[in-house]
Parts: sequence; C-alpha cells; structure tokens
Amino acid sequence: MGLGKTIQSIAFLAAVYGKSSESDLIHQKGKEIEKGPVLIICPSSVILNWESEFSKWSTFKVSVYHGANRDLIIDKLKARGVEILITSFDTFRIQGSVLSDIMWEIVIVDEAHKLKNEKSKLYSACLKIRTMKRYGLTGTMMQNKIMELFNLFDWVVPGGLGSREHFREFYDEPLKHGQRSTAPEQFVRVAEERKQHLVSVLQKYMLRRTKAETIGHLMMGKEDNVVFCAMSEFQKRVYQRTLLLPDIQCLVNKDLPCSCGSPLKQVECCKRIVPDGSIWPYLHKDNPEGCDSCPFCLVLPCLVKLQQLSNHLELIKPNPKDDQDKQRKDAAFAAAVFGTDVDLVGGSSQNDSFMGMSDVKHCGKMRALERLMHSWISMGDKILLFSYSVRMLDILEKFIIRKGYSFSRLDGSTPTGLRQSLVDDFNSSPSKQVFLISTRAGGLGLNLVGANRVVIFDPNWNPAQDMQAQDRSFRFGQKRHVTVFRLLAAGSLEELVYTRQVYKQQLSNIAISGTMEKRYFEGVQDCKEFKGELFGISNLFRDLSNELFTSEIVEFGEKQNHSNHCAKLDLTDFGISFDSHENEISASELSEPKDKRETRVNPILEDLGVVYAHRNDDIVNFGSRIVEGKAVEHLKEDEERKEPDNTSGAVSAKENCDDSSKRRKTEQCSLLALLMGMDEVELNKLLLSEPPS
Repeated sequence: MGLGKTIQSIAFLAAVYGKSSESDLIHQKGKEIEKGPVLIICPSSVILNWESEFSKWSTFKVSVYHGANRDLIIDKLKARGVEILITSFDTFRIQGSVLSDIMWEIVIVDEAHKLKNEKSKLYSACLKIRTMKRYGLTGTMMQNKIMELFNLFDWVVPGGLGSREHFREFYDEPLKHGQRSTAPEQFVRVAEERKQHLVSVLQKYMLRRTKAETIGHLMMGKEDNVVFCAMSEFQKRVYQRTLLLPDIQCLVNKDLPCSCGSPLKQVECCKRIVPDGSIWPYLHKDNPEGCDSCPFCLVLPCLVKLQQLSNHLELIKPNPKDDQDKQRKDAAFAAAVFGTDVDLVGGSSQNDSFMGMSDVKHCGKMRALERLMHSWISMGDKILLFSYSVRMLDILEKFIIRKGYSFSRLDGSTPTGLRQSLVDDFNSSPSKQVFLISTRAGGLGLNLVGANRVVIFDPNWNPAQDMQAQDRSFRFGQKRHVTVFRLLAAGSLEELVYTRQVYKQQLSNIAISGTMEKRYFEGVQDCKEFKGELFGISNLFRDLSNELFTSEIVEFGEKQNHSNHCAKLDLTDFGISFDSHENEISASELSEPKDKRETRVNPILEDLGVVYAHRNDDIVNFGSRIVEGKAVEHLKEDEERKEPDNTSGAVSAKENCDDSSKRRKTEQCSLLALLMGMDEVELNKLLLSEPPS
C-alpha cells in the first residue's frame, strides 16, 4: 500500500519484454522472439492510474478493455496492436469468457485479495485464464480468514499448498486453536511449529516488502490510535431499547427451551417467526409464515440498525431516497426505539434541519471529533475523514459546513474522471482542510499525501478495509508524520467489530510473517465449541453499554501474557492543545510522567467524551517488535522518557526502528547515492520528489 507496486510491475514487464526506447523485441542468441500480450485486472478506480503510469515509464502499446469499444480492442489485440490490456474486476467477471479465449503471456491481478473467496464468480473466471505466469499484487494478503491464503496462492500456483482439506487441517485449525487465551501448552507448541512451516512454504511464492524495510527511513512514521467515545445518554437509551426488541430477543434466546412446554428450542418451535417484531414483519410482508432461514434472516438487518445507532441517531430515521413502504417501516422502527425521547431528535421522520443534523450533542463520536478537528486545524493539519455510509457523510458534511472548514468530498456518485482532479486539488491547495471520503469508493488507489491526520469514523468487519483507507495518506511521497484515529462508540457493537479486527490482524501476522502475538481471546473463528467472547449471535447482540469490554480484555490478556500493560493514551497523544481558560493543567504538570498526571487528565478526557484509548500497534504486532530486536520491556521506558509534544503526540515509526535496521538502511542509501554519483541529500530529495510527467 503506497510502495509503488504499479511502477515495479511496469519495470518487471519492461525487463521481461526487453523494452526500451529503441527496441520492442527481446533478442536471444541473435534471434528475435516475440512474446504474447499481458492482461492486467484491477479495480475500476485505478484503471486510469495504470494507464498513466505505463505512459510515463514505458513504451508499451496499452489499451483499456472497459466501457465502450470493447470489440474493437479485442480485434486490435488479435492483430498484435496491443501489448498490455487493462480491465476492471467487474468487466472481467462479465466478459471473462471472451478474455479467457486468449493465450496470455503474463496475467497480473492488482489488489489480488479480491480472489479470497473461491465461491465467487470472479475467482471462477480467473481460474479459466489461459496463462502459465500468474502474479498477484496486494498490500493485504489475508483479510478475514487463514483459508483466504490458500485461495489466493492456489490461483497463483495451483496445488502449491496442497489440497484445500490438507491446508485446513495442517495449518488453519492448529493456528487458530493455538491462539486461544487458555490453549493447552501442546496446542501452543504445535501452532508454533505449523506457523514456521507455513511461513517457509509461502516464501517460495511470495516477494514481500514493507514500508519499514524500504522507505521507512525516508518517512516520518505513522501512529494508529483507537479511541473509544462515550455514547450520549440518549444514544445509550435508544441502543438498549433496540436490544430489547422482539426481533433481537428472538435471536438472543434462540437456544432456550420453548415456553410452550415443548422439548424443542425456541428457534425450532414458537419463536421461529416474530410477527410482533419491528423488523421481521416488513421482511416477510409477502410471506407471513416466514422463510427457510427464519429467524436468522434477521441477523444482518439488526446488525445494520445497531451500527447506525452507534454512529448517529439520524441514520435510523427514514431515508427520503427509499420507497414509501420502506420509509413507513423505518419510521415505525425509529418511533419504537426513540420511545419517550422522540422529541429530542425532532420526531421519528427524517429531519433535514441543517442545525439539527450538524448538532453533536446526541452523538458521542461527533462530540469527540469536533474537539479533535478544532485542535488539528488550528495547527495547520489536513484531515481525511472516512465513513462507509453515504448518509453519514451527508451529516458530517453539514457539520463541517457549520464549523466553516474548507472541504472536498468523494463518494460513489463522484464521476471517475473528476476524482483525480479532486485529489490533486486537495494535495496542492493550502486552503483545503478536510477531505470527506466514502471508504468503499476512495479506500483504494488514491494518493492523498497532503493530509497528515486520518479519521476512520466507523470501523469495518474487515480490518484490511480500514488499513487501506489509512494508507491513502501514509504512502510514498508523504513528508509529515501521519496520525490515524479510529473512532468507536464505547459499549456498542463497534467494540466487537474492533476486537474481531484485532483477532484477524493477529492471525494474519502469525500466518504470513510468523510473528508471535498476545493471546487475548478465548473465541476461535468458525468453531461452535469455542465461541468465547467474540463469536456467535449472543455476542453480537450483547449489551456492553455498562462495560469496558475491550479495555478489560486487553488488561486480562496483558496479565495472561506476563508483559507490560498496554499504554493508554492521553490528550497530548491526540495532539490536542488547550487554551489556559479551558483547563487547569499547567505546563509543568504536562511535563510530568504520564502515570503521575493521569488522574488530572482524565476529567478532560471525560469532557471530550473519550472513555478509553490505545495504540493499535500496542495490541497487534506484538511479536514484530521482538523479531526486529526491540525488547517489549523497553517500550514503557521509552514512553516515559518521551517529552510531550502538542503538535503531534505520536512516536514516529523512525523512533520505533531498531538501531541495526537504521544502520542497514543508511548504508544502503549511501551505496545507492555513490552509484548514482550524488550525495545522500540529493538522493533523498530525488526519491521524495514527484515522478516526471
């Protein structure tokens, strides 16, 4: 993500094809040998970028197979008028039969993690590609499950990792069970052996480069903070009412004995359907006897409602863009969960009031965001603000307008041809302060190095989606320290979303890098016997509003792993500065060690609406610090020695690198400068400059 995979791929193809300004053919033993065409499959949002980079860095004849004139492009390809064909995932999925008739010299799939699902139409279409040379590019090889690795590598090198069942039994199950917080020593030992074996097998087919290894010494680092924001009291009441709805209670109590006296469970008897619910009747208006999936068809709609409540209460009101029937259903649902508080939000119908929608008093995350943005913008920072919900972006846009900030916006409705100009304008214009971005539309391919603050307003079940969004700013060309803030509604479903993210990130690090990760969780993915605190329907709809769910798991995990307690963050870590009339903390008090001033800072944290916060890298990537030679015991000492810095309270990645790594990178840089006839300063300026146009 941001390491130049596109340009490296072009250089690779140029080397394979012997491309230069003088020759379009490879010369081997005096004989000219022509090679077949290359197929590149990528997200539609980066097609123009691929085409542009080929134009800048190569002499290939490139065509795009997307949109109109596709038949003409194929005719041109067959007449050898095209060497590189670029197409999108969607186009290839639909037109795969046409493109699979062609014998390709090389096929490159950009964002190859799209091939994670062996049951998808895209995966099936890619299996039919006629080529002996398959390459995948991705910054997030594994996103949710270890079995995704098998699917990806089995496409690149069919059979290279054995059969699917062998991979599951030999790697997937042992690694997951060895990560349980109470796993027996034998399970942990077997998991360690299988982990090392898997890493050695993957390395045969994988070339992996990280920012820390390659351009870490040229960048100012990134810090990923997770901030748990208190829901407003009104927000909390609405959330609790929602959990008590018949629809959700039916799911929570599904395994209890039926009250009718039958030996069957509720879900198998009288509670299979929920005619008195707020959601079920609408889903089954044409089928009052229920569907084959009842009541589990309610899980996703109920989760969506809880996620909306975690973000903003306006989101559960009717959407004017929906049909009248759905608007009536949503209005009835809103009235049921707002209860006697309905007047506090202007009724259960959509409120288009500018002042009402931009008000932060009933939204815990927006209350924290308001204070954070005020401080950052006063220091000249530029902000990327991501949300998965377009309706949430609408609310955030009204909030930003109310505050008088200059902003740009990009979502799914933004024309493809306009997106790059929005990006260029934000990066170059000092007046642009905030970029509102739909995570789905702008989470891939965009280069937004003009920003140094990134806010993920709502978390995704897939941690890779949030990581991709973060790296729109933290990528090659970034010249400032990047600080990321993931905002979570404390005590809501979002805490479970985040803890599952941690679980998935840990499994990814274990399987791909072979690192050691702390064993926080008892739950095991896809295992009914060990649902633990993470998995199963009951956990999804658990009331966490009066618990410190994530904090307690982390603290218990720290004790179990016999390591230092995860460092909590305070306001100086957020880069927040205060005027003297806003608080009573003096400069001398701020210079004290954090543990001595923690009790004085907490009231201000509470006023900000922050219940708890930590750095994600203190939770995940535990083993990487040991592997790189940085003892965990030193982390707390380093933190206590660090002087508060109100302009960026973040420890840069450069500070976290070990000395030997720094020396190695410096030596490599010096050698490269010598070979190019430059001094090191000139070389660094060249590396950080824009590519030639």
